[in-house]
Amino acid sequence: MQFRQKALSKLQSPEELDLPVHFARPQGRLVLAVTLLVMAAAGVWVFTGSVSSRLSAPGILAHSGGSYLLQSPYAGQVTAVLAEEGRPVSAGTPLVEVSTDHGTRTVRAVAQGRVTTLAARTGSVLTTGADVAVVERVQNPDEPLVAMLYLPGDSGGALSPGAPVDLTVQSVPRDRFGMLRGRVEAVGHAPQSQAQISGFLGDPRLAAQFARQGDPVAVVVQLERSSATASGYRWTTAGGPPYRLGSMTPVTAAVHLAAQRPVDWLLP
Repeated sequence: MQFRQKALSKLQSPEELDLPVHFARPQGRLVLAVTLLVMAAAGVWVFTGSVSSRLSAPGILAHSGGSYLLQSPYAGQVTAVLAEEGRPVSAGTPLVEVSTDHGTRTVRAVAQGRVTTLAARTGSVLTTGADVAVVERVQNPDEPLVAMLYLPGDSGGALSPGAPVDLTVQSVPRDRFGMLRGRVEAVGHAPQSQAQISGFLGDPRLAAQFARQGDPVAVVVQLERSSATASGYRWTTAGGPPYRLGSMTPVTAAVHLAAQRPVDWLLP
């Protein structure tokens, strides 16, 4: 109590009235000005700026018709392989001959396309339903490729047709040739089962890989064409790789989602 009385009496003494009042130093005024400027810029950005994000997804390059897995309807030993990988086939084209208990039987292509994989070999023994070949459903080998992406089922709603996509191609060194450019063409309305994916790709192992975290949504990406590159497609670099791309090549996609205003996600 005595301390308060001494302090009050000292402040009320006449000799203290003529002391100068000390305002903020120049350094303090500078800090205050910078702080106000930053706050003003942040306020403007909140209402006029935008936030962009990307969604990563695995996928594969393929033709739009997909592929089918041809299985043997017969049990027996393969006596002849009549097809070659990479060669086109028509519906009904004989692929392998199988010696059975009821004579020689021929396994034929179901639909027109191109043989991408031959699982049967001369001398191998087949059971009923054994894999014989994977045939890509393509009428013209020069048909453009698409990228099939498989995203978690709950992320499909964030995508819309036309969204830009950058694709890292597994067989193309990214540091030298960059990424492949594309745009979302279609987004699946419902998740696909492993069996549905396998039916389209013709590869159960790939289907299991894409569906290992649950049934995904399929997204079709149209690749941007370019007559100035050897691959026929547009890249993030000037020329891209000096060779053409093959189907069934794995890719990793970065899908650019639509920009959102910060105020939309700052407010509840």
